[in-house]
Amino acid sequence: MTTDAAHTAAKRLPERTIERLSEYRRMLLECLGQGRTHIYSHELASMHGITAVQVRRDLMLIGFSSDTKKGYDVEVLIDFIGTILDSPAGLNVGIIGMGNLAQAVTHYFNGKRSKLRITAAFDIDPEKVGRTVAGVPCYHMDTFTETAHKHDIRVIILTSPSSVAAGMVEPITQAGVRGVLNFTSTPLNFPADIYVEDYDIITLLEKVAYFSKGGPLPSVTAGE
Repeated sequence: MTTDAAHTAAKRLPERTIERLSEYRRMLLECLGQGRTHIYSHELASMHGITAVQVRRDLMLIGFSSDTKKGYDVEVLIDFIGTILDSPAGLNVGIIGMGNLAQAVTHYFNGKRSKLRITAAFDIDPEKVGRTVAGVPCYHMDTFTETAHKHDIRVIILTSPSSVAAGMVEPITQAGVRGVLNFTSTPLNFPADIYVEDYDIITLLEKVAYFSKGGPLPSVTAGE
């Protein structure tokens, strides 16, 4: 499959498949670092708590096949998943709200993916503006639109206080951002052409706590 065809296929992929492809690549990179050259679908599945059928289905969706006698070529599969998940030229990411969470995310993520880079942070706190965290400079929010255009920022990680999160929608939209990872607890009304992923830590923790009380755990349906 060509890169163009891969990106066309990616537009049709279910969200959960995209998530699993990212998880597969992360595990495959660990396997490659351990010197493994090939891996079977059932091995990859067991690492993620899913079925081998699900792994094979995901990889068939992106047009990837393997030598069934040896399993999947680890390095080739890593590169192929990259043609699906990554932009050829790479994407620049910005963070709004440079508090403890944003600083932790910046330290953790930068350097993990060559095609996805956190290049700028934004805040209104004078003690944060002008500082550099993990190589990422922090600018004042007053300069957001100009700086976002200058750095060609396409994705925003939003970690600002929930009380001001709604006010971020307009500047983010005007800056031409295409995707938002929303770490605030406030649902935000972005235009339909901006992809938004809400990540509410409190809700997720309460969900885990609920299922930790005992009783049956939720079932996972193949293909989700």
